[in-house]
Amino acid sequence: MVNIKFIRKENRAVAYDNEIEIGECKFKESENTWNIIHTGVDSKYQGQGIAKKLVKCVIENSEKCNKNLMAECSYEIKVLEIKE
Repeated sequence: MVNIKFIRKENRAVAYDNEIEIGECKFKESENTWNIIHTGVDSKYQGQGIAKKLVKCVIENSEKCNKNLMAECSYEIKVLEIKE
């Protein structure tokens, strides 16, 4: 079973299959903004919606922390647009 964990001090959300890290969504923080810079999932786990869950985890936590959110990658931009 895949679990998503938000690691604030590392500026990322991480997907685990048991104890094995299988994906991440990283962001840079500046002032009041989090900029998502990378989302990736191990090729064996692609096509399961894990990347979307990772981005949504960062979105949810940005709202909890009252941070604006932006993205550099076209995938994350698409997920952000769906949210709005």
